[in-house]
Amino acid sequence: MKKQQRYKEIVDYLKDTNLATVEELVNTVNVSPATIRRDLIDLENQGVVRRTHGGVALNNFVATQLSVQEKNALFREEKKRIAQAVAKRVEAGNSIILDAGTTAMEIAKNITHLPLRVITPDLRIALFLSEFKQIEVTMFGGEIDNASQSCVGEHARKLLHSIHTDIAFISCNFWSFEYGVTTPKEAKTALKIDMIKCAKESILIADSSKYGSFSLFKVAGLDEFSEVYTDSEIPIEAKERLVHINGKLHIV
Repeated sequence: MKKQQRYKEIVDYLKDTNLATVEELVNTVNVSPATIRRDLIDLENQGVVRRTHGGVALNNFVATQLSVQEKNALFREEKKRIAQAVAKRVEAGNSIILDAGTTAMEIAKNITHLPLRVITPDLRIALFLSEFKQIEVTMFGGEIDNASQSCVGEHARKLLHSIHTDIAFISCNFWSFEYGVTTPKEAKTALKIDMIKCAKESILIADSSKYGSFSLFKVAGLDEFSEVYTDSEIPIEAKERLVHINGKLHIV
């Protein structure tokens, strides 16, 4: 079994049980104890889980953010499904904001056939889309956040204060009903709030692995987004609550 699939099964099991022992995870994932221990070390280093005296649990409060390389290794198929569905919301001639992140990068790959104006803080997205002549790309500019390889800070915010776009596709570090969309860095929080404000519609793109966790700074409540796109691994009770809070819920 590939490491990515093992990570997914471990996280899925912890979502159902809240706490698990190494032995339980060995039986669930059907690999050796040594493999499970290595996977748990990796997931703990990435901030996904925390080890306790009783076993291992999901890390609901996360103080740091993963690097782009670490994010790329997690939940790839879910991100691709979300991106393919979200890309259908984009029409020729739109002006859109693509937030930084791996799911946003997948969206970029699915809109290259359209004439668009794309504004993004993400260095990788900007470089990728700049190869397509029918797409006008604008970078936020300003300070570079090393972990996300994207622009942050007051210079980036000044651009957002002077534009109006059709849609802002907002990625997130963590999301939950209790705390909404949260991030571990204040600079990213302010930027995301400005993205939401300058767009006619704001669409949250959030895979299920980030659900149920929270960090220090709040961006917005889930009811503040025009639509929410997530994957089918989201818990059933969460689906029901999301439909009640946000009628435009898309599960892919």
